Amino acid sequence: MIASMTGFARRESSGPWGTLVCELRSVNHRFLEAGFRLPDELRAAETELRARLARHLRRGKVDCTLTYRRAPGAGGTLEVDAAALERLLGALQVVSRAIREPATVSALEVLRWPGVLREDGGGGEQLLDAAYAVFDATLTELAAARAREGARLRELLEQRCTALEALLQDVRARLPEMQAHVRARLEARVAELTASVDPERLEQELALLLQRLDVDEELERLGGHLTEVRRVIDGSEPAGRRLDFLMQELNREANTLSSKSQDLETTRSAVDMKVVIEQMREQVQNAE
Repeated sequence: MIASMTGFARRESSGPWGTLVCELRSVNHRFLEAGFRLPDELRAAETELRARLARHLRRGKVDCTLTYRRAPGAGGTLEVDAAALERLLGALQVVSRAIREPATVSALEVLRWPGVLREDGGGGEQLLDAAYAVFDATLTELAAARAREGARLRELLEQRCTALEALLQDVRARLPEMQAHVRARLEARVAELTASVDPERLEQELALLLQRLDVDEELERLGGHLTEVRRVIDGSEPAGRRLDFLMQELNREANTLSSKSQDLETTRSAVDMKVVIEQMREQVQNAE
């Protein structure tokens, strides 16, 4: 089933550790690109969250926001990260020796260094598990929203396919009339000539002219591409890139049909085809 790349989902979860709110927004993009905004308590979870996102989505630019509020009265305790402090002091000693000046850094400045001082919110593994759970629930909701939007997109593409097929039938129905018109026009020009014309040579020239103006091949290819579009949007695989390629092929054949046409109505039909194809192309840009 075709899916859209546009969607939004929001979920909230509460427990003894506090409240988590997860929001996911996605728009169209050539590839999968995710941006995460996480609280300090959940920075370490980003790698796993990215992996979970990639298992569900193939394309789209996704903004992921996870906010955390501690439970009332659950004031965390301040802790010094001994490893981070040791690394910072070691770096200070190296710099001091390099510039041959004693380090003049206060304890308060050391505590302000990112990573040295951390606040234990008391959630621990419970908070991490809750974050994964609310993220998964939000991701499922986002996938469902994208699927619903994809169903509407599929319906629009089906309507455009039907419109193109009707235009194709109109052009096919006019082919005998177009060929008769070309023959009549050539014979009228020959009749204006004072010199006699070899009938066999006239038939050869007419056959060559009709061959140059023949659009049967373009009509067949247009019909074949439309059949493939329907097959792709009814399939279970991600369809966006293949549909984008098919839009290019449809547009190429419509342009060739327009350039070959010697009939005003056929030219109008070719222009109408290009309008419909452009509408489809714009819609396809949002397909996963």
